[in-house]
Amino acid sequence: MRWSHLSTPVDDDSLLDAPPAASPLPLAVPGATVRTFDTPGFAGMTFYEIRAKSIINRVPGASRVPFEWTINPYRGCSHACSYCLSGDTPILLANGSTRPLSQLKVGDAVLGTMGAGTHRRYVTTTVLDHWSTSKRAYRVTLADGTRLVASGDHRFLTDRGWRHVSPAEPHLPALAVGDRMSGVGHFADPPKESPDYQAGYICGLVRGDSGAAPSSGPREGDAWIRADAYLDDVPMDQALRWPDMPTGSWYRGFLAGAYGSIGSADRLAVIFTSRDRGFLDRVTEALTHLGLPSRRPPHPQLGGAHSVEITRDLWAALRFRHLTGVSEAPLDAAGIGVRSDAQLTVADIEDLGLTLPLYDITTGTGDFIADGVVSHNCFARNTHTYLDMDAGHDFDSKVVVKVNAGELVRRELAAPRWTGDHVAMGTNVDVYQRAEGRYRLMPQILAALRDFANPFSILTKGTLILRDLKLLEQAASVTRVGLSVSVGFVDENMWRAVEPGTPSPRRRLDAVRRLTDAGFAVSVLMAPILPGLTDTDESIDETVAAIAASGATSVTPLALHLRPGAREWYASWLTREHPALAPRYRELYRGGSYLPQSFQNEITARVRLAARRHGLHRARPGEARSVPATQTVDEPVSQQLTLL
Repeated sequence: MRWSHLSTPVDDDSLLDAPPAASPLPLAVPGATVRTFDTPGFAGMTFYEIRAKSIINRVPGASRVPFEWTINPYRGCSHACSYCLSGDTPILLANGSTRPLSQLKVGDAVLGTMGAGTHRRYVTTTVLDHWSTSKRAYRVTLADGTRLVASGDHRFLTDRGWRHVSPAEPHLPALAVGDRMSGVGHFADPPKESPDYQAGYICGLVRGDSGAAPSSGPREGDAWIRADAYLDDVPMDQALRWPDMPTGSWYRGFLAGAYGSIGSADRLAVIFTSRDRGFLDRVTEALTHLGLPSRRPPHPQLGGAHSVEITRDLWAALRFRHLTGVSEAPLDAAGIGVRSDAQLTVADIEDLGLTLPLYDITTGTGDFIADGVVSHNCFARNTHTYLDMDAGHDFDSKVVVKVNAGELVRRELAAPRWTGDHVAMGTNVDVYQRAEGRYRLMPQILAALRDFANPFSILTKGTLILRDLKLLEQAASVTRVGLSVSVGFVDENMWRAVEPGTPSPRRRLDAVRRLTDAGFAVSVLMAPILPGLTDTDESIDETVAAIAASGATSVTPLALHLRPGAREWYASWLTREHPALAPRYRELYRGGSYLPQSFQNEITARVRLAARRHGLHRARPGEARSVPATQTVDEPVSQQLTLL
């Protein structure tokens, strides 16, 4: 890949020896170069390389942060993941029918789940976003023959929790042969409207109608319109004969027609009611042929009507609808428990060696049912809407890169109006996200700040900052440099659940040690502290102890702050993984994005006590994000990096 036409080609050594600020380079005509990469870590992502008009931005006066200027070379974040499936994968709609993943639309009602771990229940949810991408494809085969084509980072719910098909990062939980998935199992293929199916449909509709219970009344509507159309191809006298050897297609059509005349649905149950017991015998025969268990209540209803009822089970309810093509039978699966059986055991995971078009959706519950198994989807945030991009997948997969960031910094620092104010970085999205490893914008920015002796600070979750250690040391020799690393907790399971695309907390603390050994006074922003999850005395003590051991000079606690977008994402995750906490969160955050001040003060006090126990100086509120030492900040800072 050649980058010379997009940014000044500079390597580390040339930056270290670069002369003082040079004349600004002229800006190119505005426009974007669009790039994608085959590297697994960037699969499915699009980078919009632009030559920006400005780079040092003033923070709005109403913002609750203790700095005035910031530099953001990226918009969007490559820390996050996306989860995709083949476009022909059938997705379960709320009414019990299915639709290929590629054909779903925003606003469609689908079935999702809610609950903790594998103890979940089905609920109706809504498609919030839908998109496509191209990724390396894998085929997962289950014991019942189900085959699912998915990307390596797609997650399925198993008896061991959520598992990636083939994760790019070694620390992520991986799907394995022998894992048992959760769900109802493979969806049946819909019927083909062959002459046998059409004949069976007419037979079931007309013969069933003749034995219908009086209370049911005559039925008109789509079923009879459909039968009229079939009569163009199948003569009535031929259709009404009982075949000597019915085919599977005839049985499917017969049940669909019978439902149109004497069928009804009650939540999961499908019931056929008739005074003609011989006809009901045919219904039972057809159900048995198609593998659908049924029962006959021992006593007839008033008026002498008998009935046949399919087992009240979600698998049976769905299989009846899918095999017969009956779409008018209402389905209510809300509250039904999610189960599993041996047929959903993973039998094989195969790398197809191909890059294929794949699709994904965002739903209100954060998951959906893909060909009978529970599948994770991507979460939505609101941080990209100002760019006319959607609030879901675009944030993760469409990253705007200001490729001329380095030259812009030099130009703006050289402007007569610039007075050398402190500049904060990493305050919107992480400047050391994964994309920085490819674009290498920070070395140019740091070299410019060094050459102008302009004070700056960096807040990051990325260990890539160590790459630029020499530049940081050189800048620190001529100006004030503040370095802060964000570590909210050290629990590995919690990290995998809420920050899976970032370096682990232990790796971040190792970076703190490296920076401290190089002579920097590194502060740690203990954020976010999650109410009910990482705010226990044990979690706080363990985290502060690890921070102290890393050599950090101070720690500043910040409780979880939920802005619009992040709020919806976190609420969706919380109600799935920790539903018992949802009422508490609604109460805590009913006043807006921030926790009550009394709650924040309590967390601060507990962190202060832990810091004293472990010999760690506690930063004054806001110090980890503070402006240079000549300025002071008296109020706590209620802002944090995005959770993703």
